[in-house]
Amino acid sequence: MSYRITVLGTGYLGATHAACMAELGYEVLGVDLEPAKVASLNDGHVPFFEPELEPLLRKHVESGRLRFTTSYEEAAEFGDVHFLCVGTPQRDGEYAADMSYVDSAIESLVPLLTRPALIVGKSTVPVGTASRLADRIAELAPAAPVELAWSPEFTREGLAVEDTLRPNRLVFGVRSEYAEKVLREVFAPVIDAGSPVVVCDYATAELVKVGANSFLATKISYINAMAELCDTTGADVTLLADALGHDERIGRQFLNAGLGYGGGCLPKDLRAFMARAGELGAEEALTFLREVDAINMRRRQKVVDVTADVLGNQWIGKRVAVLGAAFKPNTDDIRDSPALNVAGRIHLHGAAVSVYDPKAMDNARRSFPTLRYADSVMDACQGAHVVLHLTAWQEFRELDPAVLAKTVATPNVIDGQNCLDRPTWRRAGWHYRGLGRS
Repeated sequence: MSYRITVLGTGYLGATHAACMAELGYEVLGVDLEPAKVASLNDGHVPFFEPELEPLLRKHVESGRLRFTTSYEEAAEFGDVHFLCVGTPQRDGEYAADMSYVDSAIESLVPLLTRPALIVGKSTVPVGTASRLADRIAELAPAAPVELAWSPEFTREGLAVEDTLRPNRLVFGVRSEYAEKVLREVFAPVIDAGSPVVVCDYATAELVKVGANSFLATKISYINAMAELCDTTGADVTLLADALGHDERIGRQFLNAGLGYGGGCLPKDLRAFMARAGELGAEEALTFLREVDAINMRRRQKVVDVTADVLGNQWIGKRVAVLGAAFKPNTDDIRDSPALNVAGRIHLHGAAVSVYDPKAMDNARRSFPTLRYADSVMDACQGAHVVLHLTAWQEFRELDPAVLAKTVATPNVIDGQNCLDRPTWRRAGWHYRGLGRS
């Protein structure tokens, strides 16, 4: 059967999913309540940076296979399978997830459906959400049967297109053979290409995503805790991670000590997971995640402390260059960015801070307007007393330290990502400081 697809929500997840479903051969309608965003997408422009996405989206908009609307009525008439891709941000002043966008999408779509349909949740939600929504769908649905499935996303910003078209697994949380059948048919090209499928209940599907994110956050915070020990003992955390990574039970991925994680997923998902465990009476099971979160947040202050040490605890009259604003390379996403958090803290101490990022400058200016933003690395580093490498863009990793040394006031570099070539920088006359390595 040839299904027509709608995608509810056109942020990082939704816009990517819509373009990729069109690439798989489906007619796709994206839905968003922001007219300006819809107009931009219909013109073939993505309102954020994600490698490979805009050319793919433009290709299918121009072919007529993909279009966007603000109308839930149009979505209900158009679609057979409706993917729920709206955001679940952290509630203001709380750890718990804000479910208002998810609930609103269900309330807006379901009463309008006039034929059998499958709604597929992809948003990251607290465990128990799918069961609650299934009950609400049953109340709202007209005579036509409407079912719910939950198939969490596992995309990484910067690799979202690759992860959507060639995922390392598909998880189908279903309550019926019909829902599983539809999902297997929709994702047939992906399954045929070798992606494994795990079929499970709603709760397991919900826990897979938050469980994976919490595990990865734990691994990152673990190696950063080791970095704290390395700082006190003189050990090298990078060599430690290499040695640990040779153990197949541990692996090397996500064992990169540095500034810690940020972005729109790991921090808020970790905290929402803890909040949900408390609501379910299982708070003690996730108590360790509080320390995982605390270790991660300490890394930001650690960079500020190292900077103060390099500057002799004199902030006034000092110029600090910050290389990086996005929370990680290959994205313009600054949500919970460790780099901007550090830049803001140093600015509050009274130093003159100059920031440069290859893609995230506009977003950073809107959120942190009091910082100075440079047009290039050289501009940011002009007259700097210390250079902070805080986002691991390839452009920064390939800098010629001998050339850069001619621009700065004093050749001090703090490698907040531990990925600059330390011997090369030191040979060029720089005083190099890493995190967890001397």
